[in-house]
This record gives sequence, structure tokens and C-alpha cells, in this order.
Amino acid sequence: MPARQLPPVHALTDYLTLGRSGLRVSPVSLGAMTFGEEVVWGADVKTSEAVLESYFERGGNFIDTANGYTRGHSEKIVGDYLVRTGRRERTVLATKFFANMYAGDPNGGGAGRKSLMRACHESLRRLQTDYIDLYWLHFWDPHTPIEETLRALDDLVRAGKVRYIGFSDTPAWKVAQAQTQALLRGWTPLVAIQIEYSLMERSHEAEMLPMCEELGLHIAAWSPLKSGMLTGKYTRANVAASKPGRGDFVAGAFNERNFAILDAVIAIAEELGTSPARVAIAWLLTRPGIPIPIIGARTLEQFEQNIGALEVSLSPEQLQRLDAASSPPPDFISRVGMLAPMLMHGGMSVNGIKAPPFPMGPREGEKTY
Repeated sequence: MPARQLPPVHALTDYLTLGRSGLRVSPVSLGAMTFGEEVVWGADVKTSEAVLESYFERGGNFIDTANGYTRGHSEKIVGDYLVRTGRRERTVLATKFFANMYAGDPNGGGAGRKSLMRACHESLRRLQTDYIDLYWLHFWDPHTPIEETLRALDDLVRAGKVRYIGFSDTPAWKVAQAQTQALLRGWTPLVAIQIEYSLMERSHEAEMLPMCEELGLHIAAWSPLKSGMLTGKYTRANVAASKPGRGDFVAGAFNERNFAILDAVIAIAEELGTSPARVAIAWLLTRPGIPIPIIGARTLEQFEQNIGALEVSLSPEQLQRLDAASSPPPDFISRVGMLAPMLMHGGMSVNGIKAPPFPMGPREGEKTY
């Protein structure tokens, strides 16, 4: 996420350049994980295409899918639509590799060269295109050297089958290692990372976000509504009887901290005459570097409701309330790092950071050993 000052975004046509690249993308990406009825919470083809049409009509250009979504049907739906409408060249098409689509084959998934090359070939076939704009590693593969993955991705870029690369759901230390290796070896560098990021998931702010700023990586944020919890449909009153469509993945978020965050979101939504979902997405669009929310939808109405977040403006006071309600506790490095100014320049101010005197350090004229 480059260290740059960006104006607020209020439309899908307020395009952003992705990381340290010249690739222009809409400030909200359309996620296609819900395309296909192979899962109970998926949408049929007609509904999926209606959502795509609504997104493109608003000027959107950034579609996100994966080889493993709905057994490959998501990619097929997107590919069929882009071919039929002639929109492929105006679309920034992102997909992911990693999921094993071949039961019983240990080389069917993961990030090894054999699996990666096969996955790319099959995604190109389903998407009915000869190149992928942004190819994501879906998860970190601890069984494969990162150099093997990076070199295979670089080969795909050099072959013209992939334009840009990124990592999803990978630890900050591994992303930093990969980006450093790529830059030192002259391989294709990453331009973005994809992580879960929302008012209810801010743990990345300790290490992932500073790393992204330092390395020039943009953030794409999946589950900006915490699997629907930030829409307000799950409350303290109904949670015991709720059976979320995504099961324990959602139910694991039912805790008092998240309900307190939801209280703040609902209160601000009522003040603005809008929905909690729009407030939650609008908050994300105010974060440094403007993370790109990936919004999915099971119905057209759901998509049109959520995309309205671009029209919501939060006041500084409202942002402060949301931040206060959702700020995560500092991790160890952040806590111990608070001591650094005192040790470095105790009793002085550097770059506006004032530090108390270091109690074990010398005073003016005192003897040191």
C-alpha cells in the first residue's frame, strides 16, 4: 500500500493504481465467490450475471474469483459473461491458484510449479481468455519453497499468461521474504496482498499494513462485512437462534466485542439514514492507502445495497467513534516498541515524537561506564 495521499473515492470510476504498478482498478472489487449454486449460499447464473451487469454499468472494472470457487463454476460464469458481452479487454480480471481440483492427487493443489502451471492453464480455459490480469496465491504453502512459487509466477508473466501477481492470506514475514527475493533476483514483484479486513478484523494493522506501505503493496480486503455480521442481521437477541449460511465461519464472530462494534455501526447508520453495511464499507474506504473492499453478493438487491457505501461520507467524529469501538489491543511488538523513543532520545522530541527521560540513562555531565 504505497505511502501516498489519495482523495476520497465516491464512485467506481474513481480508479486507483494498484500498488507500485500502472494498473488502474476500481476502488471496490466485485467478488465472485458466490457465483454458482454448488454451495448453499451461492447464486444461480442469471443472478450472477445481473450482479456483473450492475457492477459494470456503474463503471466497475475489477473482478475477483478463484479456481476453487464453486468447483470452478465461478470462473466459468465470469468467463461466459465477459465473452458474451465483449467486456474482457476492459476488465481487470483476477483469479487465484492453490485449491486442489483433483481429488486424490497430492500435486493437484498448493503452490508448487507442477500444480501452479496446471491451475493457470485450467483457469484460462474456464475464463475463456489467454491471460490473467492479476494472479493471486490463495494461501501460503509451507511445503513449497517460496523461490519455486515466485519463479513459476515469473515464467507465467514472461510467457504473457499473467500480467501482475499478488499473495492472499499469507503471513507478513513470508510476504516480505517473497518481495525481497523477487526484487533481488529480477523476478516479477508483488503488487498487492489480499486479507480479511474490516471493523471486526483489524489485527493486521500491527504488522501487515506497515509492511505493505514499506514494500509498495496495495491491500484488497475480503469479507469487509465480516461474513454478514456488519449488516446487522445477527444481533444479541437473535444470535442463539441464528443458523448462518456459512456455519461456524460466521458463528465464530458472535462475541461481545463484535456486538459492541456493531452497536456503534448501527448508531451511526441511523444518524446518516443509511444501512450498517454501507457504514462498515465506507469506514474501510477511509483507511490509509484506501484498501479495496471485495464485495460479494448472493442477490442483486444485496449488491446494490452494499455498493451504495461509495455515497456515504463519515464525519471525523463518526470515524473516531468507529475506531474507538474497534481498535484491536496492541500486539507484543507494538507494546514493547513504545519504549524505543525513550531509549533513543529520552527527554527530547524527534519528528514530533516526544519521549520521557530514560531512567537508566545518564543526565548531562553524569559519568558513563
